Amino acid sequence: MNYNKNFYPIKSNEEIFEKLVDEKKDIGYYKLPYQHTSDIKEYAKTVTQKDIVVVGIGGSSLGTYAIHNFLIHKQNGKKLHFLESTDPLDIKRRVSKIDLNDALFIIISKSGTTIETVSIFKYLHSLTTIDKTNCVCITEHDSKLNSYAKTNDIKTFEIPKDVGGRFSVFSPVGLLPLAIMGIDIDELLNGCKEVNNSFFEKRDYYTHIMNKARFLVENKNRFNINVLFSYSSLLEGFNKWYIQLWGESLGKINFNGTRQALTPIGILGPVDQHSFLQLVMEGVRDKTVTFVKVEEFGEDTTIPDISIPSLEELDYVNGIKFKDLINMQADSTIKAVEELGDIPCDVITIDKVDEFNIAKLMYSFQVLTSTVGKFVQIDTYDQPGVEIGKIILKNKLKKGE
Repeated sequence: MNYNKNFYPIKSNEEIFEKLVDEKKDIGYYKLPYQHTSDIKEYAKTVTQKDIVVVGIGGSSLGTYAIHNFLIHKQNGKKLHFLESTDPLDIKRRVSKIDLNDALFIIISKSGTTIETVSIFKYLHSLTTIDKTNCVCITEHDSKLNSYAKTNDIKTFEIPKDVGGRFSVFSPVGLLPLAIMGIDIDELLNGCKEVNNSFFEKRDYYTHIMNKARFLVENKNRFNINVLFSYSSLLEGFNKWYIQLWGESLGKINFNGTRQALTPIGILGPVDQHSFLQLVMEGVRDKTVTFVKVEEFGEDTTIPDISIPSLEELDYVNGIKFKDLINMQADSTIKAVEELGDIPCDVITIDKVDEFNIAKLMYSFQVLTSTVGKFVQIDTYDQPGVEIGKIILKNKLKKGE
């Protein structure tokens, strides 16, 4: 008698937790909250250039952009630029905003051979002199980019081999450019520690993350789309980062050949109340929704107490602070979704706009991603589907097609 199956049992929370504890030995992002930052901070103090240019794509830029966008009000007078796309019009537009004579180029590639990054780096070389005075490289210690840097006496920072690109924001990949911009990187790591310690000591974050992961996995065939509805434009970068983290980590074939997918969508409130919300409210019930709110923006701009002819009927908004208005909009949408009774949703409230809180948010999503990956029995940290396209592209380029 032979017995074959194409399903797997959903393991207990304790089994999953033990696997995550064991995984900490080999997956390096769990160690990042406890790293020393003195080298990064000392280097950041020496940077005199006004334009800081991050050259990298995907995990080499999205996390940094997410934190930069969230904390843009806290930064110094320098300007942070991101060069990642090979779109020629985009490259020209972005480069035109950079003073190439007063720029620091931060070249980021874990492998050191990322085609997009190297191509843009070559273009920059054609426009200006790049040397140890205006360049720093962030890469693995044995990459070709590291060899280039050593040959040219260019400063380098290491991406640990056991830290994947989309989990690397709290390595020098994110910490270096953010430190240069005046962000308190120690407070970022303190936020990460808060989550890491709470989860692995089985306190609040353990309960929240484990319960959410289990629900998503147990209901993944019915609710296979996960909508992140962030109520602040400051979280636009976070949404993009989440889409890469969630999609690239969890869209996999598991150990017994079953395809897994929890499709991420990131939208912003209140803007997308006027578009995507309709699909959530009356569309097919295949979505969960996570609302993200900011409790205190630290900004008291108020709607003026004035009347505009023909629009007097809206004078009830007069005197309301915009920070209160956006949270009332969020709360109203949340209540509308909850009252439907058939759309699973949860609410994350960020206490304030600072380093500690954005790091807690991002690190908790990293741990949630790892936990879901263990439940569905995949390798959360590889991306074989992406590598296929890279190989095809490389072969095309070599053949001159």
